[in-house]
Amino acid sequence: MNAPVPQIDFAGPADAEAILREVTANLRAGSVIPYLGTGVTELAKPGVPMNPEALAAFLGSKVALPRRARGNAWAAAQHIESTKHRSTVTALMSEAFATSVAPTPLHRHLATLSLPLIVDSWYDGAMRTALADRSDWGEIQGITRAGIGEDRWYRFYDPAGKEVDRTLAQGWGTILYKPHGSIAPAKNFLITDADYVEVLTEIDIQTPIPDEVKARRTGRNFLFLGCRFNDQLLRTYARQVSKRSAESHYAVVEPDALSKNELRFLVNQGLTPLAIPLARAIEIVLAG
Repeated sequence: MNAPVPQIDFAGPADAEAILREVTANLRAGSVIPYLGTGVTELAKPGVPMNPEALAAFLGSKVALPRRARGNAWAAAQHIESTKHRSTVTALMSEAFATSVAPTPLHRHLATLSLPLIVDSWYDGAMRTALADRSDWGEIQGITRAGIGEDRWYRFYDPAGKEVDRTLAQGWGTILYKPHGSIAPAKNFLITDADYVEVLTEIDIQTPIPDEVKARRTGRNFLFLGCRFNDQLLRTYARQVSKRSAESHYAVVEPDALSKNELRFLVNQGLTPLAIPLARAIEIVLAG
């Protein structure tokens, strides 16, 4: 028997915007962590795949995929890795994101705020580019362990893109955390089913989450901007990255677009949904 679909009473537009203004003030103060989804950059219509469906279509345009892998980026990448080679997956991902993505006004604004932590959940390098004028930050990226035999889950990079020791992260004013990896600076991509099986076996005990990310999320709220939760993997990452932080979190959503699973996720996670068009929400954050 199917579970009933949760009912959510969304705040009216004026109330939702008032809440977001308050959250924005706390963001500026450093007590709210922005969690950026693909929708933020997608508004600018960049020339790269900016959601899992578009990435799946790109991979399907390069390699013939079985029906079960069509439309699913993770399954498509897994098929390519299994039938060809991991290097083919990396090459295709590099091709998909070869076009540099310019930072949006939101990226540039966040880069000026000296936030302790920014989470960016896609593979483009726009947020890194926005931070380029600063020297007091660093980046942590999730990495695949497929075929490399490394007993670690992530790598650390300085503003110039040089890999550095993890001990330097404590001194960074801002950490850019890219849990799925990124095209820049080193073409790290978590993308195949096998990549995520490794992560998901341990993510409940938080092993794949960097210690400095755990430290900086403690006591802080999250603001999800441009995020969809219509995929189990995306929901899992949002849940686990924001785990053991403050109790209240916020998500800018479009109610009419939400799936049943997304509604359940919002309720189960206690996320406060802010029914504000994303472009308008970004205007509020920029003005805050």
